Amino acid sequence: MRLTLRGRPLAVATITVLAAGALAAGCGSSSGTSRNTHMLQTLGKTEGQLNLIEWPGYVEPQWVKPFEQQTGCQVHNKDAGTSDEMVQLMRTGQYDGVSASGNATERLVDGGDVSPVNVNLVPNYKTIFSDLKSQPYNTFGGVHYGIPHGRGANLLMWRTDHLKTPLSWSVLLDPKLAKTYSGKISVYDDPIYIADAAVYLKAHDPSLKITNPYELDSKQFSAAVSLLKQQRPYVGEYWSDTAKQIQSYASGDDWVGTTWQYQYFALKGKHVPVAISPASQGFVPSEGATGWSDTWMISTKAKHPNCMYKWMNWIVSPQVNAEVAQFFGEAPAQSKACAPTTLTAAAKVIGYTPDPSFCDEYHAGLPSFWSRVYYWRTPTSNCGDGRGSACKNYNDWVSAWNQIKG
Repeated sequence: MRLTLRGRPLAVATITVLAAGALAAGCGSSSGTSRNTHMLQTLGKTEGQLNLIEWPGYVEPQWVKPFEQQTGCQVHNKDAGTSDEMVQLMRTGQYDGVSASGNATERLVDGGDVSPVNVNLVPNYKTIFSDLKSQPYNTFGGVHYGIPHGRGANLLMWRTDHLKTPLSWSVLLDPKLAKTYSGKISVYDDPIYIADAAVYLKAHDPSLKITNPYELDSKQFSAAVSLLKQQRPYVGEYWSDTAKQIQSYASGDDWVGTTWQYQYFALKGKHVPVAISPASQGFVPSEGATGWSDTWMISTKAKHPNCMYKWMNWIVSPQVNAEVAQFFGEAPAQSKACAPTTLTAAAKVIGYTPDPSFCDEYHAGLPSFWSRVYYWRTPTSNCGDGRGSACKNYNDWVSAWNQIKG
């Protein structure tokens, strides 16, 4: 597997965040007034080139070279470190597509930066896991704006030589309990972490009436931000680099915190005494968890749309999606990627021992697990219910996050 990033240390990310005011114009109302409605109806001749923005690890030679040979589309890719960076790069008009997470997709749709996707032109879409289709971060107004790629969850991990099995996020978010582990707590460094506090409050403070952790009105938002400000003195590390978090747990600098399945399995492979919520809890704390689901989207200014459609179909084909998922460390979107023969073939291509338990370890086809995961979404002022435009938008989340961290 490869060490991957979905964020950057604050010193670097701040530059991106400060520019968010300009890129967040599409995240204020979620009204869709700027949405592009043009959709390719038929495929034509491929254009010979493809320019992609992707999370590091999604566009690798192992599956790019066969794609180039089959289609004639020469792939040029740009790694992105944050969702904010992805949005900025897409708005340059220089790229054909992007592997956007849910905290970027709605900004891209509302900003008119991406076009609807004709799923009929992507044959492998038919066998994508059904619970990844028509989700609020990839489908807007009943229109598909992308092809699901893979998904992961934000899990609670702890060192078993320092903690007994915690059943709740209280170990991180109840100030009295968090104080016990002062300096040894590790949490994700991104404004979207505010949603984790909202998930906790949804279960522990019913009076707030939180229904969706990404649709928070002033009272709900203030409560979540206040909780994270109370947590702040006890946080030893705000992490964004998976390699750094792995090292911090291995050295004993971190004892408990939020993590991804990738880091957990990497640490287990190093024989570091770590654990995550047990199967008896459905592998997540009692309140549930946040997580991500990535979507390939096509630019409204795509100069190579036929190559982009060919790529979207290729990257979610059974063997390739299995390869990417195992390499990156996430659950595949393609249901056929979990067939034993596919896993074996994919492992041979990448060059490591086949892992027939991979899909089980990542709960790829376990709806009961994913039903408890609140996938990242772009916070908008539109609450999506009778409250109208009373909710805090992404700019509010960014500002609050900078205040939380101080």
